[in-house]
Amino acid sequence: MKCFFFNQTVTFYYICEQIVNILTAMEGSNVSIKKYILKFGVILGITSVLYNIIIYLTGNIISGKWFLPLISAIILISVIISGIYSYKLANNSFLKLSNSIKIGLGVSLLGGLIVVIWKIFLFNIIEPDMMGQALSTRQEQIITSNPNISQEKLNQSMAVAEKLNSLYIKVLYSLIETLILGFLITLIGGIIMRKQRNPF
Repeated sequence: MKCFFFNQTVTFYYICEQIVNILTAMEGSNVSIKKYILKFGVILGITSVLYNIIIYLTGNIISGKWFLPLISAIILISVIISGIYSYKLANNSFLKLSNSIKIGLGVSLLGGLIVVIWKIFLFNIIEPDMMGQALSTRQEQIITSNPNISQEKLNQSMAVAEKLNSLYIKVLYSLIETLILGFLITLIGGIIMRKQRNPF
């Protein structure tokens, strides 16, 4: 199991490194975009993992309380905007929208991959039975909302829930969600903060 976790970590690190290199291949600026992607991506990842540890320790991973994703979104917004703004300050207050998008997507990707590594570690090593607990909770919710449900329909619903609750579906969904939200934050923030150099 530890070997599996190590292999997954190395794979995610390699993928992340290649994508960051692609994003920063044509920077068109004297200030390194890669530096800000790595710095704020790690900040996002560590902050998000610490927040997820708090959720785990307080027993709220399966609860699905509405404010938990809201706090995650606030963390994502804060770190991405801080990264873009820091880059802008270092670049003499100039910021192109394309560079803003590169930074935001890079930070979202790196931070999201760090969280993915944490979730693989959590669900494979710390709490390997948590998926089963989540399915049991889902079954109780289905029965509570529809007490007269037939066994056949219940089995069908649980089969779908089991597929959706697989580890890889969860981590993939988490990463895609982070990238989409990160892109929207970056686009809005970049449009607000962009400032072009005077060509004359």
